[in-house]
Amino acid sequence: MFHVVIPARYASTRLPAKMLAPIAGRPLVQWVWERACASGAQRVIVATDDERIREAARAFGAECAITDAAHASGTDRVAEVARRFGFAPDAIVVNVQGDEPLIAPALIARLAAGLAEDPTADIATPVAPIRSLQEFLDPNCVKAVCDAAGRALYFSRAPIPWPRDAAPDTRPARFDGAWRHLGLYAYRVAGLARFAGLAPAPLESCERLEQLRALENGMRIRVIALTEAPPPGVDTPEDLERVRAILGGA
Repeated sequence: MFHVVIPARYASTRLPAKMLAPIAGRPLVQWVWERACASGAQRVIVATDDERIREAARAFGAECAITDAAHASGTDRVAEVARRFGFAPDAIVVNVQGDEPLIAPALIARLAAGLAEDPTADIATPVAPIRSLQEFLDPNCVKAVCDAAGRALYFSRAPIPWPRDAAPDTRPARFDGAWRHLGLYAYRVAGLARFAGLAPAPLESCERLEQLRALENGMRIRVIALTEAPPPGVDTPEDLERVRAILGGA
């Protein structure tokens, strides 16, 4: 069994109040909650910093917790919920971002199962094959490399692994074997508490990638390989309109 916590912050630079944006008559965060509930999770909790989101969550029947507005990341918000609700140290909790209304329930369940299958791992996270050279070179596409046992070795905004023999003029001509990291995480609660208590690490600060803090401190990350990347989340007004077109308008 596993739990799901949905961080749902009110403020957003590119799309303010997006968690409450209507999609086919329901707020965006409700779509995420419904998909998390369909994953088989024992408990699904919306973790927010704003009373407006809590009121909306209560209206559609979700369990909701107000968390510290000073949290630097959704991970910190999830860690607070795990601590406050007394989740067991060996329990698994999946962090599902509140702006992922198209996330597949089966993906949430698969991530939790992947972590459960590896008792030595602290975290599990998915990756998908990179499909184009443009994607490989894009710094907004985070790349992942792992070992033969499926454990993460490194994450980077740089194009890795670098195909040295297929990079004329320092521009690669190949990207086969490259993986894109997807920002979804399952944690063992003890590992989550440890991670949240660590200070930002040098590689994390350099790449601006939170998961590098775990690797720099010797934590083990299980990588779950998917055949295709799931649909992207909602970051901009254009993303919102795209999702509305899929799910049936505002």
